[in-house]
Amino acid sequence: MMQKYLFAFPVILLIFSLSCKQEYTPKPHGYFRIDFQEKSYHRLDSTGLPYSFEVPVYGRIVPDNDRLAEPYWINLLVTKHKAELHISYKKVDKNLAGLLEDSHWLAYNHSIKADAINERIFVNPAKKVYGTIYFIEGNAASPLQFYLTDSTSNFLRGALYFREVPNIDSLRPVIDFLTPDVIRLIETTEWKK
Repeated sequence: MMQKYLFAFPVILLIFSLSCKQEYTPKPHGYFRIDFQEKSYHRLDSTGLPYSFEVPVYGRIVPDNDRLAEPYWINLLVTKHKAELHISYKKVDKNLAGLLEDSHWLAYNHSIKADAINERIFVNPAKKVYGTIYFIEGNAASPLQFYLTDSTSNFLRGALYFREVPNIDSLRPVIDFLTPDVIRLIETTEWKK
């Protein structure tokens, strides 16, 4: 009886050793699936602000409580995607050149990490809204910035940020989702009298 088991042991060992010869293939690094909300907008038309525009319904407007914040500064939070659009406002009073230079400098300050910065001019003469949109490519902290002005009284600046370490590979789907929302905000901006 013992001989029967002695014969079976090498056969079982041989079967196990031959069956475990499969090569290991490492799996590629992946990212979590991101579910996006359906696009829908409402007008931010607060009586206390000198401007109005449309914002996505999945965003939440909060006052900017930073110690350096000025009146009419707000943030549009899209908490599901850890995104914030910082919006600052300045009254134009013989300082338009300085405001334009500051906006240009703040956008190009990201050129250290950016692969490219593409500018797009925005003009809406019917609403007296003119500006520039900066599309910042690469692992920069802010992938999109803009300024809008009527050239005489109002100046609005926006910058999109994420509460994440900049990694364009993982953030690209969210940036692509939120960019049309920022463009819609820009296209629907109106100045109040």
